[in-house]
Amino acid sequence: MSALAAAVLATARAMNAAGINRGAAGNVSARCADGFIITPTGMAYDDCAAEDMAKVGVTATVAQRLTTLPSPLAGEGQGERGLAQGRRKPSSEWRFHHDIYAARPEAGAIIHAHSPFATALACQEIEIPPFHYMIARFGGATVRCAAYATFGTQALSDALLVALRERRACLMAHHGMVVFGNDLKEALALAIEFESLCEQFWRVLQLGQPKLLPADEMTRVIEKFKDYGQQ
Repeated sequence: MSALAAAVLATARAMNAAGINRGAAGNVSARCADGFIITPTGMAYDDCAAEDMAKVGVTATVAQRLTTLPSPLAGEGQGERGLAQGRRKPSSEWRFHHDIYAARPEAGAIIHAHSPFATALACQEIEIPPFHYMIARFGGATVRCAAYATFGTQALSDALLVALRERRACLMAHHGMVVFGNDLKEALALAIEFESLCEQFWRVLQLGQPKLLPADEMTRVIEKFKDYGQQ
């Protein structure tokens, strides 16, 4: 477990070093056998040790409730200590990490960042259309923007799960972005790639109305991405 905690911390530091996050904002987690390891709340990553990472359990009850989305979920009052273990409190965003792992068995690691270009688009509540074929890298012909909800709430988690249906990334209105991958290495690579895509789209918007790829081409590209990068 200490090795996984160290890897979570290293990824959080790498996220900041890559310029997609700053300070103690954002958070990183990785799935473990009976839950996940996540960065602590309100601590600068350079000041953290592996022992400061928190462990949170994933409950089957939540996974069962997810089938009713987008109706609100119960459990809003459950505090950070309810499922968490360790000397630090988990990130204030532990709920949406918890619910993504419960809903998406393919998710092995999650990165949430306040990256500059993704956040700029999110503050305009923009869904990213198929202006570039690499949109398909994240699971569909668009990248959705989740509806706004206060950070750390169940309402935010619910909104993210809706936006992430058949997707590996989404924007978070007036907040930032979230990406998940099979493991920490892939999640970080996808987060950096997604921020680059957001920058490209932001620049395209400066030139006028974006020219979009047709639906049939995006269908072909999505199919090609199913085994992209597999050796």
